[in-house]
Amino acid sequence: MNKYTSKARHTNRILKRMQMMCLLVVIITLLAACGQTAKPSPAGSSNGGATTSPNSSSSGNDTAAPQEGAQGGSKDEAQEEADPVKEQLEQLSLEEKVGQMILAGVQGTTLDAKAKQMITDQKVGGIIFYASNVTTLQGTAAFVQSIKQANQSNPVPILMSVDQEGGKVSRMPDTVESIPSNRKVGKTNDPALAEQMGALLARQIKLAGFNVDFAPVLDINSNPQNPVIGDRSFGTTADLVTRMGLAEMKGLRQEGIIPVVKHFPGHGDTSVDSHLDLPVVNKTEKQLAKLEWIPFQAAVKEQAEAVMVAHILFPKLDPDYPASLSSVIIGEHLRGKFNYNGVVITDDLSMGAIAKNYPLEKATIATVQAGSDILLVAHSYESAKTIFDTLISAVKSGKIKESRIDESVYRILTLKQQYKLSDDQQATGDVKQLNADIRSWRKQLDAR
Repeated sequence: MNKYTSKARHTNRILKRMQMMCLLVVIITLLAACGQTAKPSPAGSSNGGATTSPNSSSSGNDTAAPQEGAQGGSKDEAQEEADPVKEQLEQLSLEEKVGQMILAGVQGTTLDAKAKQMITDQKVGGIIFYASNVTTLQGTAAFVQSIKQANQSNPVPILMSVDQEGGKVSRMPDTVESIPSNRKVGKTNDPALAEQMGALLARQIKLAGFNVDFAPVLDINSNPQNPVIGDRSFGTTADLVTRMGLAEMKGLRQEGIIPVVKHFPGHGDTSVDSHLDLPVVNKTEKQLAKLEWIPFQAAVKEQAEAVMVAHILFPKLDPDYPASLSSVIIGEHLRGKFNYNGVVITDDLSMGAIAKNYPLEKATIATVQAGSDILLVAHSYESAKTIFDTLISAVKSGKIKESRIDESVYRILTLKQQYKLSDDQQATGDVKQLNADIRSWRKQLDAR
């Protein structure tokens, strides 16, 4: 072999290597082109920042690729943007939306014509029972179910609520074993017992078909002369009330009952009963932050479903309006600084604290403008109609934007979807077993 033959072979090897490299480049380019995916749609929610329910997440993302030229985007994009709460909201009339913002009381122990009319005409989103509405367990369950049945002509299931705290605030008939006060439970300093308490309270009210409990009480009993809280509080320190209150909230949730923490910004240092007149608490923001607000801030971090706001004037925060009507306390603090986006419920607007100082129409406008979602008004069908008519008129006149109503109703619908509420849900539970469980739990309390 001469040097020229060797050189030719060397040249051929170089050419083959170059050909192979070119072929690899072509193959890699083709593979990249085949595997390229469409750009994702822009991120972001269409719910205006409101907390969404577990049911609002999209599903079924493994759909076929869209055909070329198809209008309206891919099925994947449509599912990603789907929001069942928003879809439900868009189906509601203004009257139906305003109705969702009213939680009303009823009279007597059976469904009367006026209550039926209120449900049909004002389309109220919720009902609250008091002791005067409760008879036997069977009678109360029948009353609750008759309200759910009457509401089936409306497009959204109804909240059936009650104050079942234990101790002196109990709405259950005598056939259901009693649960001691928060103070007694708080003295054990055992959150596990408070969690069991929440579960037992939930099981109690499920016996009658309720789905909302106005509990736990997160007020700190810092004023021994307080005429309205007292042993309804777990204790005198923020740490104890926080640990026990959040445990009770967990127990209620586990049994499928919607808890409502109360009474923000804190009712523990009042010397006037807000059922009778307007309490005044002369505390600064810094003072409240060091005590009263601690349990509520913790509840917000635990994604509390609903917060009840009290009728208390805090003149160093807002000299003009009590907390329940205050854009400073609800808007700037609870919604703003606390970053709370759950449901805000007023305490009963027919209480003396409001009725003696503010016309109901003015209170209605003020609390909605402040950021409240549900206006609680008990003991009067006429008052529920006044709130309904006031809000309808305010929207139509432009005093309140319909988008503001939509914000509240979105939160309410989210909560109802989250708990999968239905007017078909019946009273459930075994009263004998529940009573045995309550007695067993009380023995644990007594032993501490």
